[in-house]
Amino acid sequence: MKQILIIDDDEKLGQLLTQYLERYDMNVHVALKPSKGFELLKKIKPDLLILDVMLPEKDGFEICREIRAKSSIYGQLPILMLTAHAEVTDRIVGLELGADDYLPKPFEPRELVARIHNILRRSSDDNNMRDIKAIKGLEVELPRREVKLDSEVLDLTTMEYELLTLFMQFPNKTFTRDELMNRLRGIDAELFSRAVDTLVSRLRHKLKDTSKTPRFIKTVWGRGYTFVGEQI
Repeated sequence: MKQILIIDDDEKLGQLLTQYLERYDMNVHVALKPSKGFELLKKIKPDLLILDVMLPEKDGFEICREIRAKSSIYGQLPILMLTAHAEVTDRIVGLELGADDYLPKPFEPRELVARIHNILRRSSDDNNMRDIKAIKGLEVELPRREVKLDSEVLDLTTMEYELLTLFMQFPNKTFTRDELMNRLRGIDAELFSRAVDTLVSRLRHKLKDTSKTPRFIKTVWGRGYTFVGEQI
């Protein structure tokens, strides 16, 4: 049974989601305040965190930033952020901070379940990663979901890991922004070019890559991105 932690100060919503998600074999824990949420994070070690943006004490963006900055404590915990507004800016900020997905309120519970299942699948199922090509300078440990750059372990979020392994499966293939977002999400979603560009930029930074002299990811102007890492 998957352990789901919800940090949201809407007590009624927490109760409703608990009842709904338990139908799908999920054990749900709800924290109404960030301080309680951090206590539960360490205690139950959830498989996924559902994080509201508007919270007392500190907002969801700050919490996401703190979790990603302390990966040695929290690991690569998948994070799904809830935004009270349907504004593009809120969603993009969440992705920039390392969230794996976002869902604007109000939402259909069935869509939330679909997104949870998709994130958990990405985090645990590596069967579709068996065709990863060997790339000079990069090592991928599929069982551990660990990536090394020149023998140094990279601290990648779930989405960054998925993007890199997708690129490595299809070297020299040019992906449009829409194709990348659809493949990473696995469900229909409103697409934002800036969100994809931000994700690629973060991954490039961790790969010590640049757009001017790409070792791994090349921008194909007017089309998208292609992986140019040297195969071995």
